[in-house]
Amino acid sequence: MKHIAIIGGGISGLSAAFTIEEKRQSGTDVRYVLFESGPRLGGVLVTDRVDDCLVEAGPDSFLTEKPWAADLCRKLGLGDQLIGSNDSERKTYIVAKGKLRVMPDGLMFMVPTKIMPTVLSPLFSLRTKLRMAAEWFYPPRVHPPNQAPEDETVADLVKRHYGPEMVEMLADPLLSGVYGGEASQLSVRAVLPRFADMEKKHGSLGRAMLDSRKKMGAVANVPARPLFTSLRDGMQQMVDALVARLDANSLKTSSLVQSVIRQNDSWIVSAGYQSDQFDAVIVATPAHVASTVLQSADENLSRELGEIAYSSSVTVTIGYDDKVRRSLPPGFGFLVPRSEGHRMLAATFVHNKFPHRAPDNRALVRCFLGGARDEQILDSSEEEILQIVRAELRQIISLNAEPLFARVYKWKASMAQYSVGHLERLQRIESLRQKLPGLALAGNGYNGIGVPDCVRSGAEAAGRILGEMGMWSAA
Repeated sequence: MKHIAIIGGGISGLSAAFTIEEKRQSGTDVRYVLFESGPRLGGVLVTDRVDDCLVEAGPDSFLTEKPWAADLCRKLGLGDQLIGSNDSERKTYIVAKGKLRVMPDGLMFMVPTKIMPTVLSPLFSLRTKLRMAAEWFYPPRVHPPNQAPEDETVADLVKRHYGPEMVEMLADPLLSGVYGGEASQLSVRAVLPRFADMEKKHGSLGRAMLDSRKKMGAVANVPARPLFTSLRDGMQQMVDALVARLDANSLKTSSLVQSVIRQNDSWIVSAGYQSDQFDAVIVATPAHVASTVLQSADENLSRELGEIAYSSSVTVTIGYDDKVRRSLPPGFGFLVPRSEGHRMLAATFVHNKFPHRAPDNRALVRCFLGGARDEQILDSSEEEILQIVRAELRQIISLNAEPLFARVYKWKASMAQYSVGHLERLQRIESLRQKLPGLALAGNGYNGIGVPDCVRSGAEAAGRILGEMGMWSAA
């Protein structure tokens, strides 16, 4: 009988546990214990019901094009619960000089693929529009033979193609919304590897993106899928289904692991006043937590893990009546550039993005704060945060009505920041990990921060450990 410890009960740890549980159910002689420091499992996937509305405390959905979360849901019997975003209403605004400006049609992430909507947009200056037009003739970027391209920030790449205004108005707000980070700090190769590849092969990002879209349309020849996917009863539905499929006796909540030590051919996991021996360990926590847990096992590995930065976030969901719903703009919501001087990073009109999450007589507005530049927001009380959000909603969209309800959620050091040199750091981490048989790492600190990435990370970590034990084959 082989025993595996899983440290961390977020979606990465639960995915690892489910992968091992499937093997156990099929007759493989393996057991696991999952340690979670908090009182509940699921990490940031928390769904509340308030006034007949579904309120997401953390992620409200995941990108449809990344299959791992949806595949897991189908394995769990939740295939019929998967729903897509209401893309017929998909319109995003950028706050520019205090007004909402529609993001031009044809923008794919931050790359213009249609010239006229961008040229006619009041969002950009004439100088930037001319840069966008000229970008279509940008030549492929040549690097010296047998030399990997140097890493750079997203801001560097975007400035080279479109100028600084594109960074300020699009790249920075978009990355703040996804990563809670800054374009001037995040690595292109780690965050937007497709962009680096497109520049190398095609030169122009616009031409490369348009060519890619045409090829996908020609191959698929089917209607476009919704951009986002979620679950009918909220993201916690995935957590609840996972936990129900695991061995209840193997799940230990409110169990803080202080250290993990390699001893002979086994691992000693110390949690509270108790130490247990395992054949292998999967550390599925944020990298800074993994750094602390593994300090006694390998100081160099601990140091590298500790160098992966994290930012904090705050989500605020406010419910309003039917009058407010009718007064709000159509679309999914808006992004707020830093230059506008607000603390809010973005807001989502949930009743438009996922209509079933609010009754027809309710408006549901979800606001985001924090990020790399505003860690101090976590020191504010919920009342102070709500005051900030309401004041800024008044300024941005003239929303003065009294809320029917409000919920504030704080997530400290929850979003990994893939800074320049991240991929090289991952190589060093992997090299050090390989010297410690029976150790695997999972979580959002390595190869993707979204829910699908975390699901994949946990499953692959479990597969790696089972493979080392001779219990897993590529087939």
